[in-house]
Amino acid sequence: MQSEGAVRHPGRFAIAAAMARATHLEPTLAVTTVAVLLAVAADVPAGRTVLVGVAVLAGQAAIGWCNDWLDADRDLAVGRTDKPVVQGLLTPALLRRATALAVAVAVVTSLALGVVPGLLLLVLVASGLAYDAGLKRTALSPLPYLTGFGALPAGVVAAAPGGPGAPWWLIAAGAALGGAAHVANVAPDVDDDLATGVRGLPHRVGAVPSAIAGAVLLGGATLLLVLGPPGPPGTLGWLACALAAPAVVVAALAGSPRARRLAFPAVLLLTVLDVALLLAGGAAIT
Repeated sequence: MQSEGAVRHPGRFAIAAAMARATHLEPTLAVTTVAVLLAVAADVPAGRTVLVGVAVLAGQAAIGWCNDWLDADRDLAVGRTDKPVVQGLLTPALLRRATALAVAVAVVTSLALGVVPGLLLLVLVASGLAYDAGLKRTALSPLPYLTGFGALPAGVVAAAPGGPGAPWWLIAAGAALGGAAHVANVAPDVDDDLATGVRGLPHRVGAVPSAIAGAVLLGGATLLLVLGPPGPPGTLGWLACALAAPAVVVAALAGSPRARRLAFPAVLLLTVLDVALLLAGGAAIT
């Protein structure tokens, strides 16, 4: 393990940039964007939509920082030079403190929306932290993704006036997208994970079966978002299906070394596009 004294002394901008990267910036921004788009689609008032965005952003930052804090030894062992801790820009202690602060912000802002939406949004945070803390090493590794991303739309919709319940198809689509994201997220790091004793469900069943399952979940989520709302799908719904096709193909190829690093960005991009098209199509989610 790299000692505290071995860490370089970068400037404030370098530290801020490293902290941003340590949140796992792309998925953090994607999940936050999806939450805000869902809030707009659910007619959540502007001020409460801001609270939703801050709560989800803080929660995702906490999950990312916790991951890099707890995985510091493992990342050093396998030479993950893309990680700020390995680069000597951040210390595990700093990430630990940042995690605690971000969790506090997530709790306060989530509960400011009310008990029901707040607790539902915090299910996502708790699920991510549980994954970081050890569930990713077990056969239950998909569970935090399924529960967390199923709870996210439920929490956002519950923040609307009157505290409505989210439709079943929206919750199911969130859970399916979470499952697909888990498979795609694991794919690039399979070898490093196995070398350091991380054996989640995708590691146990194999790369190819996992990739196929992820592709099915990704395609199924899009179909739920298109066919779930009342009435026949409109033009934007069929456009979502068309956009899903190449992303599903990429996800299915996540078991091959060449496509491993493309699957996760494809899942993130399709998720944001699906929700944006859902909003543009005016589907009722409350």
